[in-house]
Amino acid sequence: MLSSFLLSLREGIEAALIIGIVIGALQKINRPGLARAVWAGTACAAALSLLAAIVLNIVGTSLEGKAEEIYEGITMLAAAGVLTWMIFWMNRQARHLRSELESGVRQAAFQAGQGALFLLAFTAVLREGIELALFLTASALASSTMAAITGALLGLGTAILLGWSLFTSLVRLDLGRFFRVTGFLLILFAAGLVAHGVHEFNELGWIPPIIEHLWDLNPLLNENSTFGMLLTALFGYNANPSLSEILAYISYFAAIIIGLRWANSANRAATQEA
Repeated sequence: MLSSFLLSLREGIEAALIIGIVIGALQKINRPGLARAVWAGTACAAALSLLAAIVLNIVGTSLEGKAEEIYEGITMLAAAGVLTWMIFWMNRQARHLRSELESGVRQAAFQAGQGALFLLAFTAVLREGIELALFLTASALASSTMAAITGALLGLGTAILLGWSLFTSLVRLDLGRFFRVTGFLLILFAAGLVAHGVHEFNELGWIPPIIEHLWDLNPLLNENSTFGMLLTALFGYNANPSLSEILAYISYFAAIIIGLRWANSANRAATQEA
């Protein structure tokens, strides 16, 4: 539940920020009447995202045996891939997100009207919604559907409250720190998804385990205990992992950290040159 809460909170905050910036930009240019198109695009994207989540979950629960293992493995790795893209995208775009959105809103409002604003809100929210649908499917496969749904509802509810509070000046949230902390946690979650996907492919025989059980921590922290299941859902904890799972987890984590450091160094260098 904690993993789905974190994912839903993060995605919900991003969507709330985008919609808030768009609505604020319309108020700045004295075109608040166009906000209806923004809310319509948001509602349509949310409905389509919900449909995608339902379909992915139905497909996952309908499979059995080897087909289920293949679906779980592919879903885990796909979710990790999209999550990785999201982490790098937000790391790159966070500084310029407001200015780029406001520029797009002004252009859409004066040149293309309601259709462009609908599309702007629809595509922005749909991207977050489809990502969340995929993440929640992976989270449900790692824990349970009910836990994933509960965490998602709590996360989205919290995101809506925070988003509303931010734009009515009741709460001042350090968004930079928020995205840094959640970003680090999401890296750990994505690494767990990669390891879980490798585990499924170990069972299929597609990826050799190298050493089938590198260690066994079940006597100390059973993966079927409450805390063990929490760690499994959040970080992909496996009490008796194969060597290939451990190598996948460490390699992914190291590659992301190095990639983010390199990207930040490149951004700083570009800023100094400008």
